[in-house]
Amino acid sequence: MPGASSPTVSRRELGAQLKALRAERGWTVEQVAERLLMSSSKVSRLETGQRGASPRDIRDLCDLYGLGNEDRQRLTDLAKAGKQRPWWQPLSLPYSTYVGLEAEATQIRDFGLGVVPGLLQTPDYARAVLLAAVPARTADEIENLLEGRIARQQRVLSAEDPPQFQAILDASVLHRVAGSPATMRAQLRRLVEASQMPNVTIRVVPYTAGVLPVPNNKFIILSFGTQLLPDVVFIEGLTGDLYIDRKDDTDTYHAAFQALQTLAATPDDTRDIMTSLLELAIGLPAQMG
Repeated sequence: MPGASSPTVSRRELGAQLKALRAERGWTVEQVAERLLMSSSKVSRLETGQRGASPRDIRDLCDLYGLGNEDRQRLTDLAKAGKQRPWWQPLSLPYSTYVGLEAEATQIRDFGLGVVPGLLQTPDYARAVLLAAVPARTADEIENLLEGRIARQQRVLSAEDPPQFQAILDASVLHRVAGSPATMRAQLRRLVEASQMPNVTIRVVPYTAGVLPVPNNKFIILSFGTQLLPDVVFIEGLTGDLYIDRKDDTDTYHAAFQALQTLAATPDDTRDIMTSLLELAIGLPAQMG
């Protein structure tokens, strides 16, 4: 997997293995909880990765499932990794769960109607977006969130083994000025540069495509390098974030993303569109070499 190890994903992988072990034996969460003298909610949180496992938890679960040394060690290693201090913890980011998933994704599919994806934003553009989202934020809060966004860009897209990043943007994103015309020119230049990265694909949906086939104005699909971990769809909300990993639901979002791809311009045509807009914005041919 790309980037540094993520405790968020380690906990999810551990949980998926624990759930599979229970399912193999035909036991319910309640039956496991009764055998281990713990609450059903704790078993459920362990299996969904919402809670880290202690050494005693691992010992008791391994005894219950009759695991050998190799399997015990694998679960122990995952539990230890799930307790590690992540690089983003000092930043106290409000979306730390998402950052933990993003850090280990092997493929990221991002669709948005409103703004440029966070991983492709310039600092000035990101600052304008953050100010617009919650005007009451203090300058320190804005800078803290901005630091987190820049760190994500460096650790994800520029990692030694980066994920494949696919972005689909509505045409309005390229025309809506964030901050100032100068800020938008720099952002357009950044998008053209990013589109030339081997692990980044950008497509724009032109106005002529008509009504879009999805009701959401923003969603991100995260995929991982193991079949044990299901894809996760992230939807950011005004009052809370939503994480979807039920296969029937994630399949719906995959289909929606594919439908958007059929409406969008090709990556090469998208680059031409962005370059043309940049040339118009600065009044002379863009030097992208």
